[in-house]
Amino acid sequence: MKPKNFRLILVLCSVVFLSLAVLLVLQGMKQGIVYFYSPSDVLRAEKNKKIIAEQKTIRIGGLVAKGSVKSQGTTHYFSITDKNETIDVIYQGLLPSLFREGQGVIADGILDVENVLNAQSILAKHDENYMPKEVYKALRESAEQEALEE
Repeated sequence: MKPKNFRLILVLCSVVFLSLAVLLVLQGMKQGIVYFYSPSDVLRAEKNKKIIAEQKTIRIGGLVAKGSVKSQGTTHYFSITDKNETIDVIYQGLLPSLFREGQGVIADGILDVENVLNAQSILAKHDENYMPKEVYKALRESAEQEALEE
């Protein structure tokens, strides 16, 4: 085999293996993506049907609705609101120590057909000055929408 042909075969094999490696990495990243939604986003009819049909983990953020927190052992029931819409959440496990009504929270889980989020994890804000940017943006958009409707 001539050196020129050997180099060509080596380059082609390298390109094929590199392409396969990139494809595998992208496929792995695709499975790990979790989309963030506000309660208003989730309850929009077309998006809601798509989210429920896919049965993928989603992330919902907002404020813990006042008067909504109830606990039975390690099962917790509460609602997340963006001041326009509200989503009920069921979570089994220990809640973060800073979790309370009126605080910012992000819940990861799967949405069922009754628009109840079966949460797998709960994140609460860590001090009075911090709010996740997704939650802040969703609350700001809902406040702007309220102002437009008035």
